[in-house]
Formats: sequence, structure tokens, C-alpha cells
Amino acid sequence: MAATPDDRLEAFCAFFKKLDKSCTKDLYRFYTPGVVFIDPLHRIEGSEALERYFATLYENVTACRFSFHERQVSGDQAFATWTMSLIHPRLDGGRKFQVEGCSHLTFAEDGRVERHRDYFDAGALLYERLPLLGGAIRLVKKRIDG
Repeated sequence: MAATPDDRLEAFCAFFKKLDKSCTKDLYRFYTPGVVFIDPLHRIEGSEALERYFATLYENVTACRFSFHERQVSGDQAFATWTMSLIHPRLDGGRKFQVEGCSHLTFAEDGRVERHRDYFDAGALLYERLPLLGGAIRLVKKRIDG
């Protein structure tokens, strides 16, 4: 019996929960060769380019973990909300911080992901965590919020 999209989404989430620099070479199991990956900071086309991106990402972080929350599947489309916990030596003084986000996935007929789009606040991930720029952004946000 073939896996349902729900099974595929659960397998995808389980893989990302344990993803680290030792298993980025296994991304081909979850992505088609022509995958398109988009987030607020990148657009990557092709599974080889995506593997290089994740390998570089995980090489430069101290720790990166995903916790998945709500999930919905409709046909070949799936959505999952998540919290990313990240420790990066050059962001937020090397302290652990979290960013909330959502992934929109499109599954190919073979069950792998052919399109992956992540939605998250790039400022909360990067810009607010940089030493000089972060302080300025937090000040502006504080003034806007009143």
C-alpha cells in the first residue's frame, strides 16, 4: 500500500526533527531532483544545490532543531507550523533563540517534495540578532509598538 500524503508529511517532519550535518546527504530521500526551495532569504533550485545549502547551514551552526506543531494536508499540498531552536556563534551572542514558522510543501507523485516554501520573520531570525543592526531594529520596533 502506498504512503498517503499524511504519512509523507509525518516522515518529512520526523527527518527534519533529527536533521544535522551528519545526515544532509539523505535529503534526496525527501526531495525530487528538481525541487524548488524558497524562504525569506533564499531561492534554491535542485536537490544538489539544496544539499549544499543545508550542509553549509549545519556546518556553521552550533545547534539547530525543529519542533513541529499543526499539520494539514489537502491532496498533494501540505502545511506544517514549526519552531526552530537555533544556536549560532555569530547571532544573539551565541545564545539559543527560537523562531516560529510555517512550511508549505508540494508532493510529487513519487511522494517526495517538489516545492518547499518556508514562511518566517527574517528579522527575528537574523537581523535582530546581529550586534549593531539588532539594537537599531529593536529600537524601531519598540517605537512602532508604542
